[in-house]
Amino acid sequence: MTATLRLTAAQAMVRWLSVQKTEAGERFIDGVWAIFGHGNVAGLGEALHGIGDALPTWRGQNEQTMAHAAIAFAKASKRQRAMAVTSSIGPGATNMVTAAALAHVNRLPLLLIPGDVFASRAPDPVLQQVEDFGDGTVSANDCFRPVSRYFDRISRPEHLLTALPRALQVMNDPARCGPVTLSFCQDIQAEAYDYPESFFEPRIWRIRRSAPDPVELEAVAEALKAARRPVIVAGGGVIYAGAEEALRDFARRHGIPLAETQAGKGAVGWDEPMNLGAPGVTGSDAANRALAEADLVLGVGTRLQDFTTGSWTLFANPARRLVSINTAGYDAGKHGALGLVADARVALEALSAALGDRSWPDHDSAARSQWFEATAAVMAAPEAGALPTDAQVIGAVQRQAGPKTVAMCAAGTMPGALHTLWQAAPGGYHMEYGYSCMGYELAGAMGIKLARPEADVVCFVGDGSYMMANSELATAVMRRIPFTVVLTDNRGYGCINRLQQGTGGAEFNNLYASSRVEAQPQIDFAAHAASMGAAAVKVADLENLEAEIGKARDRDIPTVIVIDTDPYPGTGVGGHWWDVAVPEVSARPEVASARAEYEANTARQRSD
Repeated sequence: MTATLRLTAAQAMVRWLSVQKTEAGERFIDGVWAIFGHGNVAGLGEALHGIGDALPTWRGQNEQTMAHAAIAFAKASKRQRAMAVTSSIGPGATNMVTAAALAHVNRLPLLLIPGDVFASRAPDPVLQQVEDFGDGTVSANDCFRPVSRYFDRISRPEHLLTALPRALQVMNDPARCGPVTLSFCQDIQAEAYDYPESFFEPRIWRIRRSAPDPVELEAVAEALKAARRPVIVAGGGVIYAGAEEALRDFARRHGIPLAETQAGKGAVGWDEPMNLGAPGVTGSDAANRALAEADLVLGVGTRLQDFTTGSWTLFANPARRLVSINTAGYDAGKHGALGLVADARVALEALSAALGDRSWPDHDSAARSQWFEATAAVMAAPEAGALPTDAQVIGAVQRQAGPKTVAMCAAGTMPGALHTLWQAAPGGYHMEYGYSCMGYELAGAMGIKLARPEADVVCFVGDGSYMMANSELATAVMRRIPFTVVLTDNRGYGCINRLQQGTGGAEFNNLYASSRVEAQPQIDFAAHAASMGAAAVKVADLENLEAEIGKARDRDIPTVIVIDTDPYPGTGVGGHWWDVAVPEVSARPEVASARAEYEANTARQRSD
């Protein structure tokens, strides 16, 4: 007779999650972020309290930003570990939809457990229930379906026997990795069932390394051998596969220069001679010149988004071929690429062996030094009395950076400027730029520090993103999670203001000065951060900014350093065209001029 344990479904869920292990012997689900409400407090709340430190529970301030912290933890853990987030039904659940989309776009593991309505339907409609007039099975949690890699509604206790293993299979699958939503009906959380004891035996989850198909490998090797000027574009898949050394060795052995996407930056150190910097819209002159001339572009672990490809105008050589190494066939086959579906490390090692001694040493080695001369100039301190640019702020932080510094950001001006300018040590860069989600920054910095306690995490955030989501700063203070926030105040949405002007538009509704307000806000960000318990200071210049960054490293709480910046200058170097549609009809001559330039650029886009 099969031995069983009588548990509520919620108790069974947390017990099962607590014994799912990584190869290193750690919990795969490190813990659960929770804001309780009537959809999860009685069932999951009681279960989480009962299991205690075997699966710790942490309280946050907002469901979306709790999930952002969990996503950053998974990204900083190279997808080897993850976190869960639970909410009540209704607004608590839908607050997490944005975070689910962020994890989905970035291919990052996240377990979402929103409470749901009663499976019995006895008290319908319950508080916060979304009623669909034509479909009685719909709840607010159906919003998660298009932004989940796996979605399931737990409407019977025994559903957990299949749903939970499926959930972790997806989260540990390098090709399908992403967010999982287990919509948990609130009456079922409290319902008991006799679960097999064997269901709760510890399990080790191993992330597979897919070997390349021999035919695909041979085709890619032959394509490379026939190329005269190949260039590598390295994405986040390099880091998630632990292929950093394999990439560096491959580039060195075969003399193929490389560029790093936002997700791939930091895979190879900035001082590596084969590293030409960033590609595309936020790219370096050195990388973009090489990619424009390349007759073969070798993507490794990248999904080739529009910023990377300059909206498909960057790879300009008429003879160019596109080769893509990726664990997901969907990504490997984009834009007619010759695909190699495999783990990045295994593929690079196999491809290197297939190439033998074939190498391409005749690339422009002077381009890197010229690029660094240009970036040094734009990052130098401004003249006395002038507001610093974002590039100059980056320069000040860079001068204080060490081998353990991790620069992180998500939205606004800084992601592009950091991609272009920041000189990242290996592992020293963390950017959420798949979804470019304002509000990720502070919660993300906390998640990175939880995953990598030894890291010196520096969070770059603009005043716009800070205003959107800052409450997890209080969580970091309460939990004594230290990191440094460099808050650049340009008094509005400076990045989009420049984009607006760049597409011929008038300044409108981005900076406070061009918004319909009765009085320009005078926000004391340092006082606000200090009110949540953070160490906070506003500095007058870059010299004081550098000094405060040094002081922050000795604290056990977050430090917020505020500095006013000039909202108008861009990065000043590098870059490439980006497809942002300009109106065909406008009374403004600036728009007509921008439209003509737009049409000239769209004519260069390649569909192959």
